[in-house]
Amino acid sequence: MDRLPILAVDLDRTLIDGNILHEAAWEYASRNIWGFLQALVLLLLGRAQFKAHLSRCVTVDPARLAYNPEVLDYIRDWRAQGGKAALVTATDQHVAKAIADHLGLFDEAHGSDGTHNLKGNRKAGFLVQRYGAGAYDYIGDAHADLPVWNSARKAITVGLSPMERNQVHSLGGEVVHLPGTRKDIGPYIKALRPHQWAKNVLVFLPLIASHETSPSMWFNGVAAFICFSLVASSVYVLNDLLDLSADRIHPRKCKRPLASGALPIEHGTWMVPALLLGGCLFGLLVQSLAFFGVMALYYLLTLAYSLSLKRKLIIDICTLAGLYTLRIFAGGTAAGLPISEWLLAFSIFFFFSLAAVKRQGELVDTAHSGHTKVAGRGYECDDRLIVSMMAVSSGYVADLVLALYLDSPTVRQLYAHPVYLWGICPILLYWISRMVMTAHRGWMDDDPIVFAMKDPVSRYCGVIVCLVITAGVV
Repeated sequence: MDRLPILAVDLDRTLIDGNILHEAAWEYASRNIWGFLQALVLLLLGRAQFKAHLSRCVTVDPARLAYNPEVLDYIRDWRAQGGKAALVTATDQHVAKAIADHLGLFDEAHGSDGTHNLKGNRKAGFLVQRYGAGAYDYIGDAHADLPVWNSARKAITVGLSPMERNQVHSLGGEVVHLPGTRKDIGPYIKALRPHQWAKNVLVFLPLIASHETSPSMWFNGVAAFICFSLVASSVYVLNDLLDLSADRIHPRKCKRPLASGALPIEHGTWMVPALLLGGCLFGLLVQSLAFFGVMALYYLLTLAYSLSLKRKLIIDICTLAGLYTLRIFAGGTAAGLPISEWLLAFSIFFFFSLAAVKRQGELVDTAHSGHTKVAGRGYECDDRLIVSMMAVSSGYVADLVLALYLDSPTVRQLYAHPVYLWGICPILLYWISRMVMTAHRGWMDDDPIVFAMKDPVSRYCGVIVCLVITAGVV
């Protein structure tokens, strides 16, 4: 049997469903945002230097990368026939060697060396010089690999489009096509977290509380809702990019599109500015400078939360409560309505309670998984009793604020039968107590509002509250 040529394998979007450069860049940004911004200057000197710098600052864990099973099977079959394989990639040499050592499928590993970026024509020249023209087979995935395939004995493609496949066939050599990981729109939609948009209904609260029926005000409210939803989704994707390492070891978050590899990291990178721009365009419909001010504050605060504040003890809960309250402020500025002190006080205590419940649920999950600290947070599992006390006490204070508000002259002016509204207080007291107990027993999803939307008891409580309010109005 003739001796098999060397099998050269690309890494990004070929061996793995992702891009190591983006992976390392987001990992570095999550650890040291200022260092990452300074490192971007190295891009002016060349991608090879930037990659080398990232490899020195960040260690990419090969065990947590999403590998393409079709490519792995091809390499295993090749080796079973007595052939040798080499990992040849534009990724930095240190990372390439670590991945090759982890898989145990490669005889050699070659990557960029900090001076030369091993891609395209440079990769083709390297392979010809090392193995000879026509003395290697090459597995790749992109248009940049055409020069490499041109000098290969056989071209093996991964996930190419029909047009790109025709370009490879036009080279005249033997061609084998392997399927890439199937991509559909589902992971992209899931990454937006549309179920979280329910929180943005808070922008309508000033309109509802003031019994406003003006079509123009409600139009502004709808525009504000869409604006907040798109901007919030931009932040969700950004947060998932920054939390990749922590999410991959979380029992539920590891299934998120970016953490699981269902959504390419480079696509998530472009989604962040695209969603932010879309939100700003809808914000222009509101035609309110004050609204844009609140929107900018919301985005900056969420950015600070994603980069730093979520790791700060107690500050993270205060920030989450503030972000909820900002939604109410945004609704008021969009409609041109003032925010009452009663609504402000209630929202601060109520959302502080929900934010504490969210942390409590994470702490219980972490304790059940056998860890002592929540990854990417400033809490230890032993803190869950204190966090639950914070949730209960703040929730009860919110209920007290509501009771005091119901006894105010404003309520008597807005409602025909304000006495019926007192029925809200025991329902809220029960609901808050039940949410804390649910989190304590480990039944709480990551977000209490999302949990409430799916929880039948919470929905029943919401229906009863709506009926009580209707009885007070009529």
